Amino acid sequence: MERIVLAAPRGFCAGVAYAIEVVNLALKIHGAPIYVRHAIVHNEWVVRSFETRGVIFIEEVEDVPEGEVLVFSAHGVSPEVRAQAAKRNLTVVDATCPLVTKVHNEAKHFAAKDYFMVYIGHVGHVEAVGTMGEAPGRMVLVETPEDAEALQIPHYDKLAVLTQTTLSVDEVRATMDVLKRRFPHLELPSKDDICYATTNRQAAIRDLAIKCDLVLIVGSTTSSNSNRLREVAESLGTESHLILTPDQIDPKWKTDYKTIGISSGASTPEQLVEDVIGALLDGRETVPVDTLETVKEDVTFRPSRDLIQLAMSK
Repeated sequence: MERIVLAAPRGFCAGVAYAIEVVNLALKIHGAPIYVRHAIVHNEWVVRSFETRGVIFIEEVEDVPEGEVLVFSAHGVSPEVRAQAAKRNLTVVDATCPLVTKVHNEAKHFAAKDYFMVYIGHVGHVEAVGTMGEAPGRMVLVETPEDAEALQIPHYDKLAVLTQTTLSVDEVRATMDVLKRRFPHLELPSKDDICYATTNRQAAIRDLAIKCDLVLIVGSTTSSNSNRLREVAESLGTESHLILTPDQIDPKWKTDYKTIGISSGASTPEQLVEDVIGALLDGRETVPVDTLETVKEDVTFRPSRDLIQLAMSK
């Protein structure tokens, strides 16, 4: 190994930073324990760090004792889940990423106007489940261009398409092309559903991959956007691996590759990237670590004023 190149942007997106800040505020306001439905973000390190502070992660609302505090994760939830929380008299704190909320609002808008919707997403992903729950019976999911080609639905005068926020830009484009060809009257949201951070990180990986012999993505296997980053690098012919911790580093990577590129998923703390870099360098200070900046990011999401004021009063 002669050189390490870091992609920029990488790591935490504004939605993940927002969700983590919301949980921190909820802890300050209510104290431990508080409950979070699903992993707050798809990263085991983040989840474990919150667990040490008294956060309890659950999958079903019924697992939360009545009257307790429940935080909805960054991925969003369906109206059914919100109703379950209200029935159990839970104090709800919503950490849904505003860009996911945007897609939920689009689903409600189209449903209210009697549209049928095609949702491009991953089957079973918590974000997809939450969004599709906004219009049960009025939305069908496709994952791939092949799914779009095979899709059989009755004719609808009003037909719209929505997208999971963390997908591969190229895959969505290919799937969308099929849908638009097969359903010419398909209506698209006014703004793209794939979030800015997903788009930016994938663009950075494209620049990085063509300059490197090996690309490592630091992130969780449960993270959709981290998996997409690895796939984008591989699609350009560059060997790529998804790892979370230094102990997953293959020793031959240090000897068999001259230039190693590194990026990280939108839910990956920068400390994990630093740990991987440190393990690759293994004390060799002569190996340069450069940054390849593709796009500057300045997006931030602020928690509600009420939540901030409540935390400040404690």
